[in-house]
Amino acid sequence: MQINLSDLHLLRPLWLLLIIPGALLPWLWQRRHDLLARLRGTIAPHLLTHLLVTPQDSQRLRPVHLLSALLVLGALAAAGPTWEQDRPDFLHNRAPLIIALDLSPSMNASDLPPSRLEAAKHKLQQLVQQRRGARTGLIAYAGSAHLVLPASDDPALLDSFIQALGSDLIQRPGKDVLGVIRQAQRLLQAEHSPGSLLLISDGADTSQLAAIKQQLAGSPLQVLILAAGSSDGGIIRDASGQPLTDSDGRPQLGRFDSAALKQLAAASDAPLGSLTLNDDDLDWVQLHAQQHFTAASAPDRQLQWKDAGYWLCWPLLLLAFCCVRRGWSLNWLGALLLGLGLSLQAPTARANTLADAFFSADQQGRWAFEHGHYPAAAALFTDPYWKGIAAYKAADFDLALASFARLDSAAAYFYLGNIHVRRFKFDEAIAAYQQALKLQPRFAEASANLALAQALKKDTESAQQNAPEVKPDAIKFDKPAGKGQNKKVETQEAASDELWLQNLSTSPAAFLRQKFSLQDLDNTTPQVTP
Repeated sequence: MQINLSDLHLLRPLWLLLIIPGALLPWLWQRRHDLLARLRGTIAPHLLTHLLVTPQDSQRLRPVHLLSALLVLGALAAAGPTWEQDRPDFLHNRAPLIIALDLSPSMNASDLPPSRLEAAKHKLQQLVQQRRGARTGLIAYAGSAHLVLPASDDPALLDSFIQALGSDLIQRPGKDVLGVIRQAQRLLQAEHSPGSLLLISDGADTSQLAAIKQQLAGSPLQVLILAAGSSDGGIIRDASGQPLTDSDGRPQLGRFDSAALKQLAAASDAPLGSLTLNDDDLDWVQLHAQQHFTAASAPDRQLQWKDAGYWLCWPLLLLAFCCVRRGWSLNWLGALLLGLGLSLQAPTARANTLADAFFSADQQGRWAFEHGHYPAAAALFTDPYWKGIAAYKAADFDLALASFARLDSAAAYFYLGNIHVRRFKFDEAIAAYQQALKLQPRFAEASANLALAQALKKDTESAQQNAPEVKPDAIKFDKPAGKGQNKKVETQEAASDELWLQNLSTSPAAFLRQKFSLQDLDNTTPQVTP
């Protein structure tokens, strides 16, 4: 670590005033304990020097010297010596960028060859390579928004998940840009750095525009929009490349809603661009992102200086340990710290006693639930419905299952179905959702989750049927003979291991499909009474 002495200064120089008492303390102590000065008026000076016995260890290190060193060193640490500036992330173009890709079926239109989605994925791969070393997050959305990967500076990891994105991963139709913005804001809050959100889509849900404008009001998040598509639209093709047709046999056309994108850009105060064949679109994204990074710094904002006083905490800690040396008058420091620690624990016990005196267990559980302390809420609740809800939120599915099993309500069966889906018990989940719909026929969330459970069951059964059944070959060995020729038994073990590995490995696409389905299932909150 190099120190530029020309930049060395103190952030809080007034703390240096503590050096004065620290320096005077040994002198004051010495003067107070100077027997020669105290007895000079009582005993004749020519006799005093012969009557006093000077200890041989009078010059040794004493507690007062240690206390003086603590004051001087502590004053230097508190003064905040610094010589290096802490440059914000955006000055190095390292602020995070959140990318949101539309996975609606219309993105399979072929007006941008080979399709809008594939063209967008190719652009994203190029963008990730350009931003090598910078943190980039990935969100996929259609009728719901899902986090694919939090901000990462690993291009290979981002590339693998970008390749796995497809229009079949999200079953819910629509274009939930509002959910994307909320996800991006949460990601950037965790990054503690200003950033931008890049939307790549061929349209927008105009019913969300007012909510989007309100969500972005006062937010440091910048939204960038890249339009994917042409005004002529294109034929939507399936995974095999064949055109999709409607009930009349006509090819389905992927509409490019430029008007909705313009309204979205106006509502979110976002620059609007489009995918290009060259790198102009990538340069456009980088330019607007960099301008936002610079603007986020505020022109009059001073660069922060790194406080190096924290490095002095280690010698201070060493000196503090020396304070508890046996025989020194500063031994009270350890007892003081112990007493302080014990005193800090008392209010908690008193608070719990007061809470039990004035609030019921369910009231305390509701307070813990509303403040996000779900495990504590599950332990406090006595009401089985709320105990189950809190346990479900805390991912304690055994307790949630036991709590909801005691109830005979549509909401209880709904959550039972959710738990069974998480445990891949699709038959039990389907039965629970059907029972919820039987008790409450107009239960939209249960209907949606029932369809998801049936689809997951179908996919699982299909995967099991298509998986090759590989059994190990029977290997028989001859009895060892006293003499004879050893024979080599050939097996297909290598091929068998390879097939087993293929069956056990899960592709990123399959992982994302299952993850998004479970998130859609959890995000459906029933509007029913227990």
